[in-house]
Amino acid sequence: MKKGDLFVISLGGSRIVPAGSEKADSKFLREFKKIIDANKNKRFVVVTGGGSVARKYISAARDLNLGIRKQSSLGIKSTRLNASFLMKIFGKPANDELPKNMRQVKSLLKKNQIVFCGGLRYKAKNTSDGTAAGLAGYLGASFINITNVKGMYDDNPKTNKNAKFIKKISWKDFYSRAKKIKYKAGQHFVLDQTAAKVILKKKIPTYIVGSLSDVNNIIKGKSYQGSLICG
Repeated sequence: MKKGDLFVISLGGSRIVPAGSEKADSKFLREFKKIIDANKNKRFVVVTGGGSVARKYISAARDLNLGIRKQSSLGIKSTRLNASFLMKIFGKPANDELPKNMRQVKSLLKKNQIVFCGGLRYKAKNTSDGTAAGLAGYLGASFINITNVKGMYDDNPKTNKNAKFIKKISWKDFYSRAKKIKYKAGQHFVLDQTAAKVILKKKIPTYIVGSLSDVNNIIKGKSYQGSLICG
C-alpha cells in the first residue's frame, strides 16, 4: 500500500451521537459513508470515541469512587459500542469482527476497505485519540481527527468567542500545549497528551477538521479548512 493511500481517522463520539441528542446523527453518518464509498482506492481505520455516553458513565463511576482503571474500562466499552454500530451501518466494506489489538487491525485491513475499532486496551492516560495516533504510527498512515469544531484553537471556541483559530502548528508546539492539560478519563480536548506525544515521536501528519467535505478534500489531496500538525 502506497503512502497516502491509508488514513487513520479518529471519529469523536459526539459526531456519532451529539451531546444532548436522543439518537445518532444519521445525516452525518450517511455523508461519512458516501465519502468512504467514493474513495474505494484508499484504505481507512476509524477509531470511534465514546462521546457524551462514555462521559456520563465515567462521571457516575467517579462519583461512586471507582478507580481510574474502572472509569477507563467503561469508556473503552462505550467506544467499542460505537464501533460496532458503525460496522453494521457500513456493511460489506467494513470488518465484521471487532479488533482488540493493533495486529488484528492490520490483518483486517488486508481484506476490508475500512476497519472500525474502539479502544483496544487499557493504557494509563490514554483515550481513543491516543489509540488512533498509535495506530497511525504503527501503520505508517496519515491521521485525521474529526471533531465538532472547525479545527484547533488557542482556547475553547464554544465558551470563548475570541478564541483564535490555529491553521498550522508544529508537532513540538502542539505537544507543549497538550501536556499542560491534566488528564482525566473521558476528557474532552482536541487531542489527548498521549496522542500528541505519539505524533511528535513518529512525525505523523495530523489533520484536525470538523467538516466531512474537508475530510474528503484531505483524502483527495485538495485544499481544506482545518488545522495541520506537522514539521
